[in-house]
Amino acid sequence: MASKKTPAKKQSGIVHASGKRKRAVARATVRSGKGIVRINRKSINLIEPEIAKLRLQEPLILSGGLANQVDVDVSVFGGGWSGQVEAARLAIGKALAQYAGEDLKKTFLDYDRHLLVADTRYKEPRKFGRHSRARAKRQKSYR
Repeated sequence: MASKKTPAKKQSGIVHASGKRKRAVARATVRSGKGIVRINRKSINLIEPEIAKLRLQEPLILSGGLANQVDVDVSVFGGGWSGQVEAARLAIGKALAQYAGEDLKKTFLDYDRHLLVADTRYKEPRKFGRHSRARAKRQKSYR
């Protein structure tokens, strides 16, 4: 007898997801609770600058009432503040979609694909024997 695959919510009530952007890596944990969201043990309301807080709240707003029924803990490290915000946003989006199911996944994809799929671009490494940037060369002069 083949067993049906049940959603992660039914098995343990806790969902883990990760997200990456450039050098930043974020790990999110979603569990049933009262709607508390923490980034590196700090409340989401204390995040600065304001644009970073708004970017982090996008998956929570799109999830509707689900955001008030779950607690989200995110651990993020590496990279700059913008990369960390995007990595945390991706981790939150993936964890909520896995917790809630297909309907929320479709909502996220319709709004912004980067709530579920990582942006794989990163800084090009510097080449040896050249100046500071990856493609910078010494200027040539004929006179």
